Amino acid sequence: MHTPFRSSYDAIVVGSGPGGASVARELAQRGLTVAILEQGSAAPVTGTLTQMSAMAAIPGRGAYIHQDASLLVQGITAGGSSTLNFATAAPPPPWLFAKYGVDLSSELQALRAELPMAPLPDELIGPMAQRLMQAGQAAGLAWRKLDKMIRPQICRTGCWRCVYGCPFGAKWTARDFIDEAVCHGAHLLDQTRALRIMHEKGQATGIECRHDGKTLIIHATHIILAGGGIGTPRLLHASELAPRTSPFFSDPVVAVMGIADDIHGGAEVPMAAGVYFQEQGISLADLTLPKPMYQAFALQVGRIDRLFSHAQTLSVMVKIRDEIGGHIGPRWVNKSLQQNDKAKFRDGIALARTVLKEAGARRLFKSWHFAAHPGGSVRIGQGVDHHLRTPLSGLYVCDASVIPEPWGLPPTLTLLSLGKRLGKAIASGQFN
Repeated sequence: MHTPFRSSYDAIVVGSGPGGASVARELAQRGLTVAILEQGSAAPVTGTLTQMSAMAAIPGRGAYIHQDASLLVQGITAGGSSTLNFATAAPPPPWLFAKYGVDLSSELQALRAELPMAPLPDELIGPMAQRLMQAGQAAGLAWRKLDKMIRPQICRTGCWRCVYGCPFGAKWTARDFIDEAVCHGAHLLDQTRALRIMHEKGQATGIECRHDGKTLIIHATHIILAGGGIGTPRLLHASELAPRTSPFFSDPVVAVMGIADDIHGGAEVPMAAGVYFQEQGISLADLTLPKPMYQAFALQVGRIDRLFSHAQTLSVMVKIRDEIGGHIGPRWVNKSLQQNDKAKFRDGIALARTVLKEAGARRLFKSWHFAAHPGGSVRIGQGVDHHLRTPLSGLYVCDASVIPEPWGLPPTLTLLSLGKRLGKAIASGQFN
């Protein structure tokens, strides 16, 4: 959509993922004039492979291949990666943020009261997720249903579109908050790329951006960067406000798969249940994916013999909390697994194999690792302070790049909480 806009606002939010959407909504509800700049499209979600690929599979835009051949993906669209994620709600760890002087308890409480956030009812948990949950529990693991940001009264059994983008409105995404912000007067400018931050005498003054084929400068008193773990450090560098490269974490994942002849599935909500080992930094969950994505995983590791076994293939996600490293550069992203990361994967894959065997699966294999949660590139305590302020007055960051330590968790609920906290502080005049 192309919304009429002005040359100046109280606040500009660069990016419309969970962090940016939460800040924008808070500011607009409190009467500030807000412009939301989104590089991707705000076209309605159709739940198709074609649209999903345009959002997250274009090399150098939503997809990056590292030197070790692993893949990093992110959603370049209104709502950011929340439009394409599995809608799993993990609360911000209070012990972690307390170390940095950040208390999100009141924001989290308010969001829990407002948003759909609960385990799925049994009737919406597919046969593959049920089988793996029973197997995990039989193997002695604390495998349980996970909180999902899904409206169960709208969600459909036998549906597989979560990762393509839910076209039915069942899955909550940051687009919901963007819509609310717009209802309160915010202007959304999609397909608008921020080029650099304008600043003068230690004060942020605006954003130079590319919109509808034209280069524009939009001014604001407050500028909130929410372009994600990759986009934000790149914009800071382009504005000569950060180093050329930034290390980061990415929460790498492998899928461990096996055939179960007595099951027929393949169309269900992924990550309905699982287990998290906090100390080890390892997560396991069911990971039933759409058939084309499953086939891509099989082809990636040369398992041509498994291309047509989607409906009988049980799949377990193994996600690890990786160490911060690698580089985000102006035109590239690269991060290889470190030795500790490889050790975590070995442990997690062994656990996944145990669960799959307990579930009756055989002929096991694993995918190559991939990742979808880039963050930690402008960390609290380094790139920003505990209020999410940069050293440049009037410039803030509110996305996964500020997460202060290696993560390993779904970030959506944490970013919503951080955005709500930052929006309240700006609107109250705390930083004037």
